[in-house]
Amino acid sequence: MPWLDPLYDLAFGQASPWVVLGAAAMAGLLRGFAGFGSAMLLAPIFVGLFGAAEMLVTILAMESLISAPLVVETRREADWPLVRRMAVAATLAMPLGLWFLTAVDSAVVGRTVSAVVIAFALAMLAGWRWGGGHSPARAAVAGALSGALWGGTGIGGPPVLVYLLSSPDPPARLRANIIAYFTVVQVALIVMLLATQIVGMAAVWRGAILFPAMWATAALGARLFRGSDEARYRRIALTILLGVGVFGLLR
Repeated sequence: MPWLDPLYDLAFGQASPWVVLGAAAMAGLLRGFAGFGSAMLLAPIFVGLFGAAEMLVTILAMESLISAPLVVETRREADWPLVRRMAVAATLAMPLGLWFLTAVDSAVVGRTVSAVVIAFALAMLAGWRWGGGHSPARAAVAGALSGALWGGTGIGGPPVLVYLLSSPDPPARLRANIIAYFTVVQVALIVMLLATQIVGMAAVWRGAILFPAMWATAALGARLFRGSDEARYRRIALTILLGVGVFGLLR
């Protein structure tokens, strides 16, 4: 169908559609059964296919689309003052990461992404948790580290995940805080990237086109997760991420 050619070129460019769709589908499955990690899986792959800035906005668009309904579902359970402190600090730190993104070669960005993924996966597989408590200052530090990583690599989750997972919050509130924070910060970063014209709307549309593949497998992953042991699935998810990180570091 000739009328589909522009959409095909926008979504895949010179990349193999099987690689792009397969990565999106695997990321959705991972997000569905582990609750996180889709951006960490996609970033080392997409940075080589689309370039650093395009990769970042494409992933952010996909993540925002999949997170928005969850924010509506969990908005009453989230600790919004905590989310607000982390999100403000993250937004203020993003320009540092964006400078890194535009000033450094995309191969360096790719290796940095992979190193972050490997470090996070190894720490979580080893069962490491930060034992500190919550305070406004610690929330701001976690948010600032996360924002700098979001801007520079597209992977801002590890500092905030480690910080929040160390809390005694019940699972429903913990999940709601993670969802709310990620959604707010991702939207802020997309707006910042578009406003500064580092990338154009094409990367956003690519994310929207690829989103159905991610959404379909996320729903499947969620169903599989409900009937399975959580610890085992998290080990599988983190092992996959570790493999992706090693691949991205050595490619």
